[in-house]
Amino acid sequence: MRVLAFSPHPDDVEILCSGTLAKYAAAGHQVGIAYVTNGNVGSPTLSKVDIAAIRKQESEQAAAVLGADFFWMGYEDEFLYDTRDVRLHFIELIRQFEPDLVLCPDKDNDYHPDHTRTGQIVWDTHIMATVPNIETNTKPCKKIHEVWYYDTIAGINFLPEYYIDISKYWEQKIAMLNCHVSQNDWLNDQYHTELRNYAETQSKFRGFQSSCAYAEAFKRPKFFPMPVLENGLLPGAVLV
Repeated sequence: MRVLAFSPHPDDVEILCSGTLAKYAAAGHQVGIAYVTNGNVGSPTLSKVDIAAIRKQESEQAAAVLGADFFWMGYEDEFLYDTRDVRLHFIELIRQFEPDLVLCPDKDNDYHPDHTRTGQIVWDTHIMATVPNIETNTKPCKKIHEVWYYDTIAGINFLPEYYIDISKYWEQKIAMLNCHVSQNDWLNDQYHTELRNYAETQSKFRGFQSSCAYAEAFKRPKFFPMPVLENGLLPGAVLV
């Protein structure tokens, strides 16, 4: 199976669903991470050009922890818009990877505009990627992929339908988070915390909800036609 996760900013996927990606990778599935914006406002001291370059390097290192395919879309942090060119970029990337399953933010319940817009564009293009008359450099996908929404930061507005036990993959999640060194300066300056605290608090809470040490939370939106994979989401999902 081929699993592609869209990260609105560098480190969002690491915080919210990297344990699940690690679980997929360990089971032999191919994993890809698409970083949508370049994180160029994520520093209290560095220029936008400098911090964007650093965050790209950090993201490459994080993806390499899993051996994941790395995609850098490069849009400005906080200025992601749903335009024709942006949609075509998403479609082209999806066609290049040919996913069975796409993980992205919840377009209806996330509270950050870059997150909601990423989720909306993934939602709007998931069938478009199979349509021959929507042309990009890569041929259309042969099938419609599944779409799953991952949790929001701090779980705000998010009511999980499924939990994935990531306890065995916690160290890989932390290794990916530790690649984003620059964000500890940013988070300490803005919110008086560090990146690991975000992920640890949330993963322990989702684990508490699902009777394990660490977990990540997901929802599956409904649409027509609904593809059903033979394997679906990895074993360990708990329906609530």
